[in-house]
Amino acid sequence: ETSTTKHDLLLDVCMAANYEAQSLIRYHDKHQLTNEGSQICTVLARSFADIGDIIRGKDLYLGNKKKNQAREKEKLEIKLKSFFEQIYNSLEEKEKNHYHGDAPDFLKLREDWWTANRHTVWEAMTCSNELKDNRYFRATCGESRSPSMAKNNCRCDKDKGGKAIKGSGNVNVVPTYFDYVPQYLR
Repeated sequence: ETSTTKHDLLLDVCMAANYEAQSLIRYHDKHQLTNEGSQICTVLARSFADIGDIIRGKDLYLGNKKKNQAREKEKLEIKLKSFFEQIYNSLEEKEKNHYHGDAPDFLKLREDWWTANRHTVWEAMTCSNELKDNRYFRATCGESRSPSMAKNNCRCDKDKGGKAIKGSGNVNVVPTYFDYVPQYLR
């Protein structure tokens, strides 16, 4: 199980992100009746940031508590710690040294996992055909000298005009850094 844990976690997070996005897309038109100017890409970006906070162990939401039961957040946190413990245990010794002292919460590992996988989660959130002509509310793609809009499926283009080129040459399609803004400031 440990060799596939990181992939199982990514699959689970992507499926949850996609389900969340489909729910938000479905109710967005009704929401716009009372919140004129609300843009679906911004709504998705805020939800994306919440998912990032949950993964990284920084979520402020306490969850509902039922009598004599753990909160949903507590249950999820236990499951996430278990996932990240399995990922940690599957690492090479040199990689484990990088995360020395990170247990039991594995916050550094969780941060690195989110950084490595946030683009895939965003793609899962924005894969709906209903988003094909939606734009992000600011010009956040491209170089700082020539920013451009995320114009298709709330994503930056995957060419050199995109955002934050990785070492492999792949461009980050995520037009937001809300996930790095503290929850109480968004």
